[in-house]
Amino acid sequence: MNLRKWFYLFWTTLLIGAGGAVIAGLALQIVNGGIDFKSTADLLLYSLILFGYGVLVSVYAQLGFFAYLILNYMGTGVFPRKAWRYIQLVLAVLALLELVFLRTFVSGDRSVASDLILGLGILLTAIIVSWFKMRGTNASAWIPTFFFMTAITIVEIIGVLQIGVDSATIFILVPLVACNAFQILMLHRILKPASI
Repeated sequence: MNLRKWFYLFWTTLLIGAGGAVIAGLALQIVNGGIDFKSTADLLLYSLILFGYGVLVSVYAQLGFFAYLILNYMGTGVFPRKAWRYIQLVLAVLALLELVFLRTFVSGDRSVASDLILGLGILLTAIIVSWFKMRGTNASAWIPTFFFMTAITIVEIIGVLQIGVDSATIFILVPLVACNAFQILMLHRILKPASI
């Protein structure tokens, strides 16, 4: 990967995160209300704040993506490739189970439904993104993509999960998942050597 390709990935991911945050923030505002906009300028300022927040989330997603790439490189160096795939699959399933069940058991006042919906949403998104990645590359890309879209995404949202507010979780999850999906789906295209 050269600097020009990394810049492309960086800026496009930045725009996707910003757009995802604006969409999620405005949708939550429509559903939940809470802010009375006095004028169009207030709405534009709110959208600008959402845009800035999305930029921050996209940078956070990119840090998680490069951390995953380093982890994957180290995993393939330590374990045989087939064993590393199974380890990733087991870790992804454990992360999903922890997300759905452990929080409910640890804090009894939590709603099981919101954790179950969150877990199923992440699982469904991971399956869809993994399928597109497999179609774009080969069958061996399915498990690493699934691991990235589940386990790494769950690790990235741990901070907001501790808050325990569903709207805050949606607000960070939408741009984060959009950035993660974009990055993993673009990786093989960016790394493809240019034809001469």
